[in-house]
Amino acid sequence: MKQNLYLIFLLFIGFGFANAQTNTLNLNDSNKRSLWQDFTYDMGNVFQGVGYAYSRPLYWEGDDGLRFGATIALTSTLYIFDDNIRREFQHHKDKVPNIFLEYGRRSGSPQVNYGFTGAVYLTGLFTRNEKLRRTGTLLISSATATGFLQQLAKSATGRARPGENFGKNHFRPFGGSSAYRSFPSGHSVLTFTNAHAIAKQFDSWWVKAPIYTVGLIPGLSRIYEDAHWASDVFLSWVMSYFIVEAIDVYLDKKYDEKYNPKDSQKKGTLNLTFTGNTVGFLYSF
Repeated sequence: MKQNLYLIFLLFIGFGFANAQTNTLNLNDSNKRSLWQDFTYDMGNVFQGVGYAYSRPLYWEGDDGLRFGATIALTSTLYIFDDNIRREFQHHKDKVPNIFLEYGRRSGSPQVNYGFTGAVYLTGLFTRNEKLRRTGTLLISSATATGFLQQLAKSATGRARPGENFGKNHFRPFGGSSAYRSFPSGHSVLTFTNAHAIAKQFDSWWVKAPIYTVGLIPGLSRIYEDAHWASDVFLSWVMSYFIVEAIDVYLDKKYDEKYNPKDSQKKGTLNLTFTGNTVGFLYSF
């Protein structure tokens, strides 16, 4: 079902991309453009944004290799302790409010995700608000890129879910059944992708922090539900973060306006760091 939804959506944005090529737009005069021109232009950017994100490893330089290495190191560390983390989460599961688990189950589904991202985009489209259109385009393209990639990774790795009790080291590549689709976590990917894309629109960490908290809940709930290992969830978050960052850079070239322009915001960056025997996250103000 999920694979079909992603395929349909990719065909949909491909249609938009094809139409976008036949329209010449003046980005500085929205009053002269029709809704259809805006729509096809945006869907073309969705399609191209996905391609841009996937191509970034070909252009890595400088610290990019270190960030990749740090990601592998942190994921591997969590992999080593996956069994221990699972036991701790299961030991405290009875104390977790059911609303927390229910939110995690529902919020990460493709239907809910594209319902939300579509609503944001269409609001911007029909109100002729370029900032909101750009946010919607970022949401849709990021969710499409991360969603397709995690589905491919799930199938290729075939890692058994913790609830199947095969252990953390049990893999059946292209195993097919849901029991072998643990790595990475689709719920974590989609919800954290949305959270990061939205949080980027604001300067204040008093606003960002609650958004990120809501985005992290589904991933944590999936560990409590015994549906994913901690390493699955962590890699999902990291993948979402960097794909959103890549597509945001691409969209900067395509739109004149955004909610949080670089020249008006405090310079702050979140990076994976690797120094000596220390691996972690660093936020620079």
